[in-house]
Amino acid sequence: MTIAVFFLGHWFLSLFAQSFFLHRYAAHGMFRMSRFWERCFFVFTYIVQGSSFLNPRAYAVMHRMHHAFSDTDRDPHSPNFFKDVFHFMWHTKQVYMDILTGRTKPEERFAGSYPVWERLEKFGDLWTPRIAWGALYTLFYWQFATAWWMFFLVPVHWFMGPIQGALVNWCGHKYGYVNYDTRDRSRNTLNLDFLLMGELFQNNHHKFPSRPNFAVKWFEVDPTYPLLRLLQSLRIIRIKDRPSSAH
Repeated sequence: MTIAVFFLGHWFLSLFAQSFFLHRYAAHGMFRMSRFWERCFFVFTYIVQGSSFLNPRAYAVMHRMHHAFSDTDRDPHSPNFFKDVFHFMWHTKQVYMDILTGRTKPEERFAGSYPVWERLEKFGDLWTPRIAWGALYTLFYWQFATAWWMFFLVPVHWFMGPIQGALVNWCGHKYGYVNYDTRDRSRNTLNLDFLLMGELFQNNHHKFPSRPNFAVKWFEVDPTYPLLRLLQSLRIIRIKDRPSSAH
């Protein structure tokens, strides 16, 4: 029971950080928040992603490129050019690292308007804290695991952020149904979306990239959107009335 709570807690907290802070805020700017709250969510994202911390700047640039070049040979993470998810993830990692380290200079239209905190970014990208987080996850399982097979979950903790991103982009551009002609291969993978908090409504999102609610049809539910409304009611964020379609 302890392991189940820990795994699910880590999964959904990490997922919320990626969907809320990295995707909807850093990449798309669907809402605004004060510098204080931006720093709070920056720290929150670092803590819940831990060993798989994703840099908001590199994430935002790569994701904006994905929308601009979706499912073409210039798309940084289209699954339709790879024979399996492992080659797909490795290619995505290389593109991400090239952006992060400056080996690839993004086009001007993809740069700017994302949260920056250089000290935390540099610290989070070091190997030593990443290994330390991984060791903590392993020690937790050593203490509380009640069966040997539970240790197969430990690598998921180590690479939680990239695994979640890979699931969204692999499944969301291969499996499911379409509501709109988006001139790419984006799909709504409804039967798996309960695991990804709205992120698998990819066809809807590619049609309306700055719409904060990824659900469109009556039977679709985006679990992250009510959380945005809650945070707005608490005056922590302010959802844009007329979101830009730039990204």
